[in-house]
Amino acid sequence: MRHVIALDVGGTGMKAALAGANGELLHLARRATGRERGPDAVVEGILGFAAELRAYGIERFGEPAAAAGVAVPGIVDEERGVAAYAANLGWRDVPLRALLGERLGGVPVALGHDVRTGGLAEGRIGAGKGADRFLFVPLGTGIAGAIGIGGRVESGAHGFAGEIGHIVVRPGGALCPCGQRGCLERYASAAAVSQAWAAATGDAGADAADCAKAVASGDPKAVRVWRDAVDALADGLVTALTLLDPRTLIIGGGLAEAGETLFTPLREAVRRRVTFQKLPSIVPAALGDTAGCLGAGLLAWDLLEPTDRTEVAT
Repeated sequence: MRHVIALDVGGTGMKAALAGANGELLHLARRATGRERGPDAVVEGILGFAAELRAYGIERFGEPAAAAGVAVPGIVDEERGVAAYAANLGWRDVPLRALLGERLGGVPVALGHDVRTGGLAEGRIGAGKGADRFLFVPLGTGIAGAIGIGGRVESGAHGFAGEIGHIVVRPGGALCPCGQRGCLERYASAAAVSQAWAAATGDAGADAADCAKAVASGDPKAVRVWRDAVDALADGLVTALTLLDPRTLIIGGGLAEAGETLFTPLREAVRRRVTFQKLPSIVPAALGDTAGCLGAGLLAWDLLEPTDRTEVAT
């Protein structure tokens, strides 16, 4: 059976899969990145994990994987196949595509940014399926975005497309690690909500999930913290949809796990802010933590079958 290898490398863990032609995961495995052993060990761990998947594919399906795709965090030069920088993993300018190709017997390898790769899966086979233009925004430790156009995800001229977490929504506000003040991710990421709720309660261990539960029970302090985050998020999203005019806006990440506690006020906050703009569908992500692996598999298949798989919405 023809299949590809898909790898999703995170800051602390990685997932690897064998993926079929229709995006299905035929086999999924997980392990730690081992980043405490240094960047070289992380790279070797990725290569070894991929080689194990190749061997498993030969044993199970009688043939090696036809291609591979890998999603990594940080700054990614997709055209050259280089993982340029990842603070969490400690690497710079790792020629990951070439290294993986060599370890996997010369098969073609695609390298992608983790958020854009997850967005590709959500847009093509997940919550945005059928939309010709979508925006995928995961709300986690930070906030990033993936801009989907015609079944592909736009990386930009320099690999920075979609970084909506650094839209300034509160000028002169909280200092962001990027050097600006008032960035969206300082107010509306899961990490920001956790920090605000911990400060409001005096409980250093309180997090965004606790805040969402308190909102659902009507706690006024939680409602205030949540409203501030939703308002900031709506401000950033309206800026993005004004520029991009997506048909579907897909929200994922830890904060989206609050369900309608997030989506009901968010849809209303965005609706209040739009004037001439067309209001997109605002929907939760559908693929969970397998989105990165699924997207990496799609990147690999695109090397073999470079066709537009999107059914364009009308």
